Amino acid sequence: MGCSATLLPSPPPHLHRPPTFKPLLNRRSLLFLSTTLSFPATTISTSSATPPPPKPDTTITERVYLDFSICPNYFTNRTLGDDLSNCSDSEPIGRLVLGLYGNLVPITVSNFKAMCTGTSGSTYKGTLVQKIFPGQFFMAGRQGRRDKGEVKPPLELIRNTETIESKAFILEHSRGGIVSLPLSENDDDDDLKLNPKYHNVEFLITTGPGPAPQLDSKNIVFGTVLEGMDIVTTIAAIPTYKPSENIRQYNGFAELLGDGRAKTARAIWNKPQKTVYISDCGELKVAKPTLSPSLP
Repeated sequence: MGCSATLLPSPPPHLHRPPTFKPLLNRRSLLFLSTTLSFPATTISTSSATPPPPKPDTTITERVYLDFSICPNYFTNRTLGDDLSNCSDSEPIGRLVLGLYGNLVPITVSNFKAMCTGTSGSTYKGTLVQKIFPGQFFMAGRQGRRDKGEVKPPLELIRNTETIESKAFILEHSRGGIVSLPLSENDDDDDLKLNPKYHNVEFLITTGPGPAPQLDSKNIVFGTVLEGMDIVTTIAAIPTYKPSENIRQYNGFAELLGDGRAKTARAIWNKPQKTVYISDCGELKVAKPTLSPSLP
């Protein structure tokens, strides 16, 4: 009896495929992979970055001097006479040598120089230091009556268009010895400013020892003290009239009510209690007028 083999039917083709495993990636696995796999560093191109703005040109192009003196007789409301003729026995304080930034603010520098040399039709010579703010700055060159030690309005100056140019306000009052054209601190009478021929020639010099940030972005820095910071310190130490807190509050209340006498009374605040004035001024001629920038 023969044997016969029974052939089983072959399984379907899909059952011969190897099993497929799906790896389970949990949070810990992903953290492990992120720390072990290295990726090429990304280089950021700076070719399209905006270049930094150029630094202000504080090259010194001009030099002028101001000589200061003290009148032994203190004048408050009395007239000083023409060119301080009533102050015959003056006591010299010393000389300031100022370097001016003619490349940065040429009109401001030209006008200031013209006031020092007298080519403007007026001069700082024989005029008073009007205000002293201890630890901050002192002011001079106020326009008004010549017999009161104020500057006669100049007639031969260029109209200063730099007062509305943003680049003229870049430099800061970062230390003592900064020379600045005061706009926010200007002490000239309002009636005088309404004159179409009016020119702002009042100036201030910071006294230090620290900066005066309240002056920044409001007044035009146009020079620096090259020689004579000891003279600046001497002027800054002169006593001034300081009203009491009660007087200040009363004055502010009177001004709020529209009392015009409030401004008149405030005019004597911070005035020096000695008659400090500019006894001479002019331009210094040097063989090499330009100096390297003195401010950062």
